[in-house]
Amino acid sequence: MKQGTKGFAGTGGTGTGRGGPGGDARAGGAGAPARPGARLREGGSAPARDDAVRGEHTHGEPDAVLPRPRTPVQRSSVRGQVLAALRTALVTGDLRPGAVYSAPVLAERFGVSATPVREAMQQLALEGAVEVVPNRGFRVVERGDRELAELAEVRALVEIPVVLRLARTVPAERWAELRPLAEATIRAASSGCRATYAEADRAFHRAVLALAGNEQLVRIAEDLHRRAQWPLVGAAPGALGRAGLVADAHQHTALLDAMIAKDQEAVRSLLEGHFTGAV
Repeated sequence: MKQGTKGFAGTGGTGTGRGGPGGDARAGGAGAPARPGARLREGGSAPARDDAVRGEHTHGEPDAVLPRPRTPVQRSSVRGQVLAALRTALVTGDLRPGAVYSAPVLAERFGVSATPVREAMQQLALEGAVEVVPNRGFRVVERGDRELAELAEVRALVEIPVVLRLARTVPAERWAELRPLAEATIRAASSGCRATYAEADRAFHRAVLALAGNEQLVRIAEDLHRRAQWPLVGAAPGALGRAGLVADAHQHTALLDAMIAKDQEAVRSLLEGHFTGAV
């Protein structure tokens, strides 16, 4: 899904409708995407309009950029595409730390019913990205320097021993096969888009760890990596800048060079610095 031009909306007041953050109320006046065909469609039908009888309060929600689907959305993929768009908005800061967002208003922006949006937000709650606010919606978790440092420490504990073992045992030609992924992170960083880089960054690290043949390790590391990519509270969207992203991306090619050379100390040093300065 690509990002479009319509804003997300959060809620600033207290809820007056029945039900919790899982409610379906759709606020009057919530805007739809500007261009026809940009709305996510569930099986080709329009969103249900009976939401108004229950749900979150929806006034005064902040604007942000909405991703747009690349292709027409099928019913079975609506939840997944909404989840992907919300994850992108978390990385870019379009879903602002501390702000509260209601499923009905987000659903109006996507052009779908509140159900897939609510399910996606509940998944984000399980991942620790948002928290439930009864009768209002979901608040984006505010993350500070301490949490970022803790995530870096845990990532180092999980990944460094594995990668060091792989550096000793994996032949050079296998590492060379990952060169296109490392170079893809540099191209993504050069775009200046934090979300594009975040996806390429995770793909590279996922491919490295996959060589260990442990699917549980890959899943746990992916979750930690995704959480480490959420912006800090108070950080402006895109605050890091293209130069910071490119510098981070070049560490991937340096890491491959060190692993091909079986230079254990260089591998350790690069990974420790990479996690500490994760973007």
